[in-house]
Amino acid sequence: MIKRKIRERLKETLKELNLIEKDIPFEVERPKREDLGDFSTNLALVLQGVLKAKPREIAERIIEKLRLEGDLFEKIEIAGPGFINFWINPEFLRKNLLQILKEKDNYGALNIGKGQRIHIEFVSANPTGPLHIGHGRGAAYGDALARILKFAGFNVHTEYYINDRGTQMNILGASVYLRAKELTGEKVPFPEDYYQGDYIYDIAKEALKLYPDLMQKAESEAIELCRELAIKSILEDIRLDLKNFRVEYDHWYSERDLYKKSLVEEVLSLLIDKGYLYEAEGALWFKSTLFGDEKDRVVRKSSGEWTYFASDISYHYEKFIKRGFDLAIDLWGADHHGYVQRLKGVLKALGIDPERLKVLLIQMVNLLEGGELKSMSTRKAEYIELKELVREVGVDAVRFIFLSRSQDSPLDFDVELAKKQSQENPVYYVQYAHARICSIKEKAKSEGFPLDELYEAKLFLLSEKESLDLMKKLAEFSDVVEISALQFAPYKIVYYLLELAGLFHEYYNKYRVVGEEKEISLARLALTEGCRIIIQRGLTLLGVNSPEKM
Repeated sequence: MIKRKIRERLKETLKELNLIEKDIPFEVERPKREDLGDFSTNLALVLQGVLKAKPREIAERIIEKLRLEGDLFEKIEIAGPGFINFWINPEFLRKNLLQILKEKDNYGALNIGKGQRIHIEFVSANPTGPLHIGHGRGAAYGDALARILKFAGFNVHTEYYINDRGTQMNILGASVYLRAKELTGEKVPFPEDYYQGDYIYDIAKEALKLYPDLMQKAESEAIELCRELAIKSILEDIRLDLKNFRVEYDHWYSERDLYKKSLVEEVLSLLIDKGYLYEAEGALWFKSTLFGDEKDRVVRKSSGEWTYFASDISYHYEKFIKRGFDLAIDLWGADHHGYVQRLKGVLKALGIDPERLKVLLIQMVNLLEGGELKSMSTRKAEYIELKELVREVGVDAVRFIFLSRSQDSPLDFDVELAKKQSQENPVYYVQYAHARICSIKEKAKSEGFPLDELYEAKLFLLSEKESLDLMKKLAEFSDVVEISALQFAPYKIVYYLLELAGLFHEYYNKYRVVGEEKEISLARLALTEGCRIIIQRGLTLLGVNSPEKM
């Protein structure tokens, strides 16, 4: 809230002083040193080239106007070549705390999205096996991003795209069929590139139970039955794992529906009419090189089979043209980085602004257990299932740690650290702050303090540096929500919560909240309750619980 208010005040001042007509980008940041104020802006420096004046002179004119306005600033100074430094008025901070106490969970909600329709597709793992921890990171990130964007005023639709056709599905069906043969006593060679996991045996057992005459059927029919059963069984497991991970979608979209609706033929006909498809070597190709790709890409094989690229073209065309989303955010594995440019190229060919598609690449998760780095291979079934990690350390720890880094940075997940009940464990550190405040409230309640009247507390008594630091941090919450939404960065909320929890723990260790002096106790109870509300809201945006006892 503070940064946004400072920016708004500065823009209004520029208009009133007729200093500049067009919008000039400038920064409002926290200085590295406390003696340089609470916030600083480079606005005067940015304007020097436009106004052909010295930055300090521009800064003086801005400050003179700002000093006459409102209660936001306690002090404003010019530093160095022309930076403007601000000290926030404690009374503004106290009023903001009062606003938190009154608005509770609604505090920090924004309308920067203005109802813009956003489609978020994430996880979308092929239904060929259980979800592993890499999928889990994408699930946590996509779900938290959707929560944050909704809180910021966007109209968000979440979706899981099911790749339920094509080569991988045929290999899956054949894998189950061969395992079924083994279970009936037949010795068969099992190709290395088939799916190796024990879950394939489980599905094969189910297939033999469901279809007693499976081995008497024609091989093509038997494989088809095994394939459909495998897809259904694996998808049910995926849905359950995601639900247990607190991830639920607005819609599950089947790739097969694209073909049932004849969308693939419709879209590719458009591309043919526009001259972006051609035939060669019996296949149909998209002129991907026209859009910066290293080579053209096949959309229909010489066998007549459509490629995954053809499906993706149709799926994204449908998102924008048929369903009218303003923006589509796709979360993909890092190994898909080469796919981004060609898909954006297709959108451009179709007359759709490629900037309406934002692709976030989710980097690998390295699991550390007992100092050992675990490796993963889906085909060979050498991976750690998401459900296993959740079972060992809990949903809260897994989600919080997955969200503690930007999605484009690899993540080391230390299992032993995630299980520790100490300040070394980041999620425990934040949750303990919430639980500690709940404990303080229980003590206050037992001693007769009127907790339902905290908004009437004499907040002017909160004058210590630690109290003011806490209130400043609380007032930053909506700024953090805004930047997290605009930059698609849930990890910024994680950092914020760790800083807020740190300030609270320091405050608690230095000051007695519930003491003999009723009025100061009520004021401190109001401050700690403000912290609790923000911690709970922040954790909720991350999909993490806020325990009252630990």
